[in-house]
Amino acid sequence: MAMPRGESVKSHQIRKKTRALVRNSQCVCLDNLSQGTMLPRWELSFYLFASLGFHLYSFYEVYKASREHEEELDRQFALEIGTLFGGLKKDPTDFEWNFWMEWGKQRLVQFLFGHMAVSQLANMLARKYRPWILGAYGIWASWCVLGAHGTAIIFLHTLISFCVAQFQSLVLTWLCSLLLLSTMRLQDVEEVKRGWYQTENEYYLLKFTLTVRCLYYTSFSLEFCWQEMPTGSSFYSFPWLVAYVFYYPVFHNGPILSFPEFIAKMQRQEDCSLKSNLSAFAVGLARLLCYWWLAELMVHLMYMHALYGSASLLRAVSCWTLGGLALAHVLFFYLKYLVLFGVPALLMRLDGLTPPPLPRCVSTMFSFTGMWRYFDVGLHDFLIRVLPGGCAPSSPDSTNPRYVYIPVGGSQHGLLGTLFSTAVTFAFVSFWHGGYDYLWCWAALNWLGVTVENAVQRLVQTPCVQDSVVQFLSPRARRRFHAALASCSTSMLILSNLVFLGGSQVGKIYWNRIFIQGWPYVTLSALGFLYCYSHVGIAWAQTYSVD
Repeated sequence: MAMPRGESVKSHQIRKKTRALVRNSQCVCLDNLSQGTMLPRWELSFYLFASLGFHLYSFYEVYKASREHEEELDRQFALEIGTLFGGLKKDPTDFEWNFWMEWGKQRLVQFLFGHMAVSQLANMLARKYRPWILGAYGIWASWCVLGAHGTAIIFLHTLISFCVAQFQSLVLTWLCSLLLLSTMRLQDVEEVKRGWYQTENEYYLLKFTLTVRCLYYTSFSLEFCWQEMPTGSSFYSFPWLVAYVFYYPVFHNGPILSFPEFIAKMQRQEDCSLKSNLSAFAVGLARLLCYWWLAELMVHLMYMHALYGSASLLRAVSCWTLGGLALAHVLFFYLKYLVLFGVPALLMRLDGLTPPPLPRCVSTMFSFTGMWRYFDVGLHDFLIRVLPGGCAPSSPDSTNPRYVYIPVGGSQHGLLGTLFSTAVTFAFVSFWHGGYDYLWCWAALNWLGVTVENAVQRLVQTPCVQDSVVQFLSPRARRRFHAALASCSTSMLILSNLVFLGGSQVGKIYWNRIFIQGWPYVTLSALGFLYCYSHVGIAWAQTYSVD
């Protein structure tokens, strides 16, 4: 029986309201009490120009410190002579950036362009078989880059996960994925893998690829567990799993795309002209080159990673330099992932897939919740996102995964259940990233930050507090109070990110210099700067967020 038209409209309204809720939930605490409240234009302009001024001046201090300690850093870290900016030396100590740039120049770019050519040809000549053609190309590219051993181990992990999924047990599926991930922590197993390659970079490429592939075959297996057998979809077969796991644009480094999202787009045969595809590709490529150029400019002008590698210099530089290093570090991380996620996103759009949104600028982040939701959107969706409209995971209309937070209990089992589910989610993220000591510290800080933000939000939503706030604070005062609370959250967010990017020692140095030794002047000054940043971030979220 056909669904009444009114019912579909109602479903659309539910989905629209859900998206709006997700969008606005970053505006933690008081934002729902001052929804739509805008400060005077002159005040917002002041916060914007103050934020820009703080960025530029602190970056200038980092530039001066880099020039002042250049010889010492050169002896300690062997700065490289760059070719892009008039012979300026380059900070080569960010492993991830240099690793992917070297691999890109060596082989990956040519295989990505090869994927683009094969995809367009398959779309024109054999559209029905395009998923299998792209899967075969991915296997061949993996064989060329990672060798027979590397491709075989990825295929073996995929096959094991598929076999375990046949039991349709979520517990067994997760145990299998965690055990396969744990094999990358076994020293003897890793020594065998090292023996397959001549260089460390080749081994690390296999390690990174296996880590990302783990989330892909886990997505398939969990979705398979939710299928009703024997009437399950024909897409939940081993050939489709292979095509999904070996889809090359996201093969080595992501971003994360769930299996339902992959299938939903791959099964649609949409017509799109080659001319319009290439035009969009050229515009996107030009944008990515700008991001890459800015990232390279940063490592040529500011030796932020090398300074982070020297604890003695980090303790000796001025507070302005210390703040500039923190801002430069997180902004470089943002630019880096605009490039690393932007390249596969370009190719995914050419293939008719919808990639996760690129990371949002970290200078507009003002909460732990927002950082997780808007930076690595694919990973966030894998972990946390709730299905809009209440769709079941096995519903054909459902393309939003819920693999960790919701199955563990989510927020449906009271306060303790929420705390436990959040802790399990962050524990998995830490383990997936490598499980090192500093990652557990980073995960604990994020868990604490999200928990405190949610606690304050619940407190503000109680009728008693709501009535008091409305009675004693005007809408604009509530907006300013929100920014003041957000500045505290942002300070801890930056600290946790510094632990993730620089290690526990860097986090301790910042804590001691800003919050212990620097109290009260340095601490309150930093919070004042972040107060301006928070106003800019809140205004950005309210103005530019779209459904």
